[in-house]
Amino acid sequence: MNPSLIKKNSMIPELSIVRAIAIIGVLSVHSTSVAVSTGMIDSNLFFLYNFANIFLKFGTTTFIFLSSFVLFYNYYSRPITKELIGSFYKKRMLYIIVPYVVFSLFYFFLKYYLGSADLSIGQMLTKLGNQLLNGTAHAHLYFVFISIQFYIVFPLFLWIFQKKPGLTKWLIVIGILIQWSFILINKYGLETPVLRRGSWSLSYFSYYFMGAYIGIYFNELKRWIVVAKDNITKKRLTIWISTLCLWLIAGLYHVYIYFQIRQHSTRYNTTWMDFVWNAHALLTAIVLLQLAFILYRKLPNFIRGLVTQLGEYSFGIYLFHPFLLLIYRKFEPVTGNIYVHHLWYLGGFIVALVGSWVIVGLFARFIPQHWIVFGKLPKIKRKKTLIEKEQGVQL
Repeated sequence: MNPSLIKKNSMIPELSIVRAIAIIGVLSVHSTSVAVSTGMIDSNLFFLYNFANIFLKFGTTTFIFLSSFVLFYNYYSRPITKELIGSFYKKRMLYIIVPYVVFSLFYFFLKYYLGSADLSIGQMLTKLGNQLLNGTAHAHLYFVFISIQFYIVFPLFLWIFQKKPGLTKWLIVIGILIQWSFILINKYGLETPVLRRGSWSLSYFSYYFMGAYIGIYFNELKRWIVVAKDNITKKRLTIWISTLCLWLIAGLYHVYIYFQIRQHSTRYNTTWMDFVWNAHALLTAIVLLQLAFILYRKLPNFIRGLVTQLGEYSFGIYLFHPFLLLIYRKFEPVTGNIYVHHLWYLGGFIVALVGSWVIVGLFARFIPQHWIVFGKLPKIKRKKTLIEKEQGVQL
């Protein structure tokens, strides 16, 4: 490996803000899922529910982008050794796979209990095994499952890109080609119960490889990413404005497509719908990265701290929030007052966000082995009491 590559990159605290926005997107989609399918179809405000459900449908793809970004940003400049690979897999086992298994078991047995299904022990174990191997114990766990797939092959990609650095300049194109080859091959004959497209990381390679590209070249690209007075040139300003406009066009057209489908049963080619979503999600990842740098500079310290913490807790919130929504939806209002129902849907979002945030925060503060449930969480520094401070002075 080129010795000039061996250097340690600095932390990027702005990424926590991207994670915070991404988890808000996830919660928006999940908290409006019932509203856009049945609950608010006939409401005059349906367009708002549809907007929240589709325009903010960038959470998981942004998390995928960030995951790859961070991996290649941190590892590309480091020589591959047995110790490095061992440490990498150990961290993923402890902080990703263990929580995935814990929550898969939790949601499996919760739904088994609520559904009161009559299954033999053998049938139950077979069903559980299939769900663990497909990321289907609950709808949102597919994201963790595809992430695990990418982690398995990450050292191989790292080795290839270090050996063939010329390939890294084409990573975005390569990722798009791999993803769309899989989508099209899958569409024309390979969609089976075993090969579910959404449960395979190949369906998301454009996000993984765009993250890899920006992670590898971040120090060179930073002047183009960070929107600030010091970085403005005519060319950059043109690209920034063009990116923002294309993002709005793709996102709003994505919203329009689903509005037409849900309100008027309009039919669209699924390949075209995949293309629009792909464009929307890719552009969103770039826009959110740019927005995060602006917010990190402009937000008051207290607000920035809260948003940063939300981003740091995002994985745990992602895993836990469906449970709160499941319980919350047991108490749907029976009144015919439409405003009560609007408030109820808004309440679902608030409960999912605040409730999950509080639970994960309590685990981070009081449960030493919190990684078993929620993965790696930031260490919370306990404030010293007055007595401890006085003792410290005496020492």
